[in-house]
Parts: sequence; structure tokens; C-alpha cells
Amino acid sequence: MALNKQEAVAKARSDLAQRLNVSENEIQEQTVEDRDFPDTALGAGGGDEMSGQMITPGWLIRLAVKGKTFEYRGNKHQLRLYNYKGKNHRIE
Repeated sequence: MALNKQEAVAKARSDLAQRLNVSENEIQEQTVEDRDFPDTALGAGGGDEMSGQMITPGWLIRLAVKGKTFEYRGNKHQLRLYNYKGKNHRIE
């Protein structure tokens, strides 16, 4: 299923609300911008994940809750949470 930018933001909000056990209404959208990432894992691969080393266009999504900022990276094929508790997570 291909994602568009709005769907990626909505999916990121939903994921973050579940992780933090908060309402989606408590999550503020800080920025959503087009970005080129260094690889097919959007610069947010897992520890043992292999990814193609080619510039991959997508979106950088920053959401905030209670003064903390969380970074998601997405494109039409995937959504990833970057550096959450020291790890990157692919959102299914």
C-alpha cells in the first residue's frame, strides 16, 4: 500500500500515541518537509538491516508531545521512527 504525505503523518501520529499512551490530540505537528535520505532505509535502518546505498526521497516528520520531539521518516513505501530509545523502528 503506497502512502502519501498526509497518510504518513497520520500513521506517525497514531504510532506515537500508542507508544506513549497519549491521545492523538496531545501530539503536535512541528514540521513535515520533503527530504532526501542517504539510503533506502531512510537513514534509519535497524542494527543488522541491509539497505541500498542510494539517495531516496521522502519526508521528515517531527512530532512533539509534552516538550519532547520525535522524528519519523517516511516515503510512499515505508514509515520509520528514528532514534526512539536509542533504536530505529520500522512501522508496519
